[in-house]
Amino acid sequence: MTLTSDSPAPAALQKPRDVQLLAIAPDTLVLRSRSWNRLRFEIEYGLERGTTANSYLIRGDRLALIDPPGSSFTESFLNTLQQQTDLSQLDYIILGHVNANRLETLKVLLGQVPQVPLVCSNPAAIALRAAFEQPLNIQVMRGAPDEQLNLGQGHQLRFVPVPTPRWPDGLWTYDPYSQVLYTDKFFGAHVCDELVYDLGWEALLEDRRYYFDCLMAPSARQVATALEKLADLPKVYLYATGHGPLVLHGLSELTQLYRQRSQQQQAQTLSVALIYASAYGNTATISQAIARGITKAGVSVESINAESAETEEIRAAVERAAGFLIGSPTLGGHAPTQIQTALGTILSTATKTQLAGVFGSFGWSGEAIDLLESKLKDAGYSFGFEPIRVKFKPTDVTLKYCEEAGTDFAQALKKARRSKAPRMPASAVEQAIGRLVGSFCIVTAKHGEVASAMLASWVAQATFTPPGFTVAVAKERAIEALMYPGNPFVLNILAEGQHLGPMKHFLKPFGPGEDRFAGVETEIAENGCPWLKDAIAYLECEVSSRMECGDHWVVYATVTSGEVLQQNAKTAVHHRKSGTHY
Repeated sequence: MTLTSDSPAPAALQKPRDVQLLAIAPDTLVLRSRSWNRLRFEIEYGLERGTTANSYLIRGDRLALIDPPGSSFTESFLNTLQQQTDLSQLDYIILGHVNANRLETLKVLLGQVPQVPLVCSNPAAIALRAAFEQPLNIQVMRGAPDEQLNLGQGHQLRFVPVPTPRWPDGLWTYDPYSQVLYTDKFFGAHVCDELVYDLGWEALLEDRRYYFDCLMAPSARQVATALEKLADLPKVYLYATGHGPLVLHGLSELTQLYRQRSQQQQAQTLSVALIYASAYGNTATISQAIARGITKAGVSVESINAESAETEEIRAAVERAAGFLIGSPTLGGHAPTQIQTALGTILSTATKTQLAGVFGSFGWSGEAIDLLESKLKDAGYSFGFEPIRVKFKPTDVTLKYCEEAGTDFAQALKKARRSKAPRMPASAVEQAIGRLVGSFCIVTAKHGEVASAMLASWVAQATFTPPGFTVAVAKERAIEALMYPGNPFVLNILAEGQHLGPMKHFLKPFGPGEDRFAGVETEIAENGCPWLKDAIAYLECEVSSRMECGDHWVVYATVTSGEVLQQNAKTAVHHRKSGTHY
């Protein structure tokens, strides 16, 4: 499947970007570069609540800048920075990670202060030397106890390498004087508002969990290793994050959330090895979307960056996995050497019973993806989805397709395992639960260019004032990504004796990206979502909240408007004999 992404979807009305400045600790400032609009078409921005890119200034006898923002904020950030200090006074620039986006701002900075030392991990140093033509003044920090940076006036910084597949150059910075840990990608959230610090734990739980599930879940093993390193630090008073509010009030709860989510991922009995390389970040973004779909379906992902992984790490991951995926950019008509090496390792390790998948991005040609596909087909592997080829930068629609492909891949693995297990009769409890009944409904939703629908029968009125109800949505449902607080949807209630047609249509399996409304008569409601002409009634709704309940989300929605289409028809009711399935 080739997906072309020549241009992004039209942007919403833009609020001006700005930089918020505040003292957060002795001699320490945060510069919060803010955007209320989504910056890039990447899956972790899916809640579309804006973002902040947090940078920090520590002024002792010497001045250090931590984590300059990406290119979206270069101009506004530098203007604010220059109001605070003469750039020639900068003694150090500390980098929690390096990517193409951050390099743009870094190049402007180094154009004015070319000899300022860059403090970073060894993988970051390698990336920096490859990105710049001129010699750089780089100080590599490997995390040794005696490896510190003395800024004076008590600020003697320590460094903790925290590599993950997406950011193999990850580096935390700890200031024992202020007890602030600068965590870069860890413990963040993509939220933009006036609040510098978190207010309580529950307020940002959904955003932080979403951020973790998108960015950290595929690296659960490395995340767990990073969390162990917290024990080696003295007291931490504040997590100074790279994105979103700084973590002051919910520090212990957020740390525990990361531990629990990491443990849950590693405890899954089925896993997928996801091996990739990424030249400009596009293939990495695709891999992230696929991984999100897999983990939603209750299968863990072991993400491996072939550019930094050892052959034995790839071999061990493939041996542990029930399936594997390999993704590559196309560079000069070829796959990178690291991917070709990884492919050889896979071919010599994976069994023919393991499900395979191929994906990648390209600019003008896609030979690398063709190579991977042909080699695996010739070796006799079965594919869990059609190879994904993304031209240029992935869009929202592309990423939704990739997420659905990942979910289908995971469900295929689970189906294969179930087919090998002996079938057991339903227990008395399961039979009793099956006697609970619900009305047959179709949930329809649309957000931007992405639309989806599902058959639902676990629906119940929950409140009189405001009028509201709950609906259970399985975690692996494609529509789940469209049902976050604030999002609109429509609940279409089916009529008894007329429900079989819509039921069969929306019950059938849909392929990734397939139009769920093809051949179905619909109208667009006032909230922008489709409603079905075959419904007995429909309700226009807005998600108010949602609660994680085992393998489902229970969504509480309030009704904004509705209409009865067939006054005399009765609601179709779903009767079951077992509580083990719908």
